[in-house]
Amino acid sequence: MLPDSVVLREVGPRDGLQVEPPLPPEDRARLVDALLRAGVRVIEVAAFVSPKAVPAMADAEAVVAALGDRPGVVRTALVANVRGAERALAAGIDALTVTIAASPAYNQRNVRMTIEESRREIAAIAALAAQGGVPVDAVISCAFGSPYEGDVPPAEVAALAAAVVEDGATSVTLADTTGMATPRRVDELLAHTGPQVGLHLHETRGTGLVNLYAGLQAGVRRYDCSVGGLGGSPFAHGAAGNVATEGVVALLDDLGVHTGIDLDLLLEAAALAKELVGHPLPSPVAAAGPRTRLSPPGG
Repeated sequence: MLPDSVVLREVGPRDGLQVEPPLPPEDRARLVDALLRAGVRVIEVAAFVSPKAVPAMADAEAVVAALGDRPGVVRTALVANVRGAERALAAGIDALTVTIAASPAYNQRNVRMTIEESRREIAAIAALAAQGGVPVDAVISCAFGSPYEGDVPPAEVAALAAAVVEDGATSVTLADTTGMATPRRVDELLAHTGPQVGLHLHETRGTGLVNLYAGLQAGVRRYDCSVGGLGGSPFAHGAAGNVATEGVVALLDDLGVHTGIDLDLLLEAAALAKELVGHPLPSPVAAAGPRTRLSPPGG
């Protein structure tokens, strides 16, 4: 009973690069272009945040300008406050992403606000975006547990998800920020929220793809992923990268779940990501290639 198709939001150019040494805007735009050639149609291209807080996300306007308008593509950007939203909207971004944590301690470290303060900021951002018909996705960090407070009751996460929709968010994504989710916990939380959410999964404890499969079985049709498995949180020690886009596409191709993304071209984008960051990628599929790739003679 898996869905026929899903939407993958590529977050590598933002979430994937935010923990890396800063890259020039033109290199970040090159990576976005490579991902678009592979068939990615929803992509987080930048974060309009303070360069002092996240140096790798400086010059967001230059990245968006280098890309230009892309018909049929949704270019999303992370914003942390109204000022960031104003910048993103002025740059011509297609959709906004905001974050709020189910963990009070993580929320303070991530955006330096209480949860109630974050809700007020999200409401203001949503009101501003609504003037131009720009959707706002609220990502609930630490939805499956906090590195500071431990487990978070699913009912509390579901209540926060409902609250941010009341505040004006047009959609909600549940994020396993530090890799604390398991398939059982995915099932438990989705039983409270329903499947009309997105999932943002990390591979900190090697459970990212099995958690994604649990989401598929529950009917979730939106997932975040990052080319090469890059990423992590600069505000949570030990947080590993996102589920790798090429690993997700390889799995979904085999399951007959349509993504519209070409795996071979995606692997070319992963090779570019490896070149740009200057170190091996954590993605097993980026290293090993598709399951049908034959070994070279003598291999």
